[in-house]
Amino acid sequence: MTVTWEELGWERLAPGVGRCRLPVWDCTVGLVIGAGAALVVDAGSSLAEGARLRTQAQALAGDRVTHLALTHPHFDHVLGAAAFAGAEVYGAVGVDAVLGSRRGREELRTDAVRHGLAERPAAEAAETVVPPRHHVSGEWTLDLGSGRQALLANVGPGHTAHDLAVLVPGDPEVVFCGDLVEESGDPQAGPDAVPSQWPDALDRLLSLGGESAVYVPGHGAVVDAAYVRAQRDALAARFGVSG
Repeated sequence: MTVTWEELGWERLAPGVGRCRLPVWDCTVGLVIGAGAALVVDAGSSLAEGARLRTQAQALAGDRVTHLALTHPHFDHVLGAAAFAGAEVYGAVGVDAVLGSRRGREELRTDAVRHGLAERPAAEAAETVVPPRHHVSGEWTLDLGSGRQALLANVGPGHTAHDLAVLVPGDPEVVFCGDLVEESGDPQAGPDAVPSQWPDALDRLLSLGGESAVYVPGHGAVVDAAYVRAQRDALAARFGVSG
């Protein structure tokens, strides 16, 4: 039985491309469907959430999830990664030093608990989080079959030192921005942010997608290039970055 994006609470953005907004932290997860392949963008905040996302993605794709891209190493985007067993995992170069280290996993657990995730699921997810096997230093094109491609681009640093964006060519083109762009609140600059380079990262993001693309923030509603440009200028002013 075929299910629709809407029936599962997902938003269809283009043919074979959609996203869902998760509860609590309003975090976005993306899905790109190919022929016999499916790419999920980000993994949710716990193993249980990751498992639900995998089940829904497989129902929409009619096949298993073959690829997982992690936009940056924050708990609400990566702690469900272990639920995608068998998928090829991608991240910006260097992110494995965060997700693969004892210190990094402990910081993920602590951050998740501080934001309201219960201790036990936070600890379980942090202990089993999957570091990316594939490290993107520039751009990496995934062939998902029947002409469907997804371009992974290391456009950071900015929100973190390891920001990955995903461009899906089509009509319209869709850009998954991670938390380089936020719509439901001001962009968050934590201790791992690189504010001096964040505006440049958004310039690269705009060059990637162009004026007519659909831009999908890490949190909030879908936006356009004008919104991304305005947020870029606001960040430059906020952090005293010229240019």
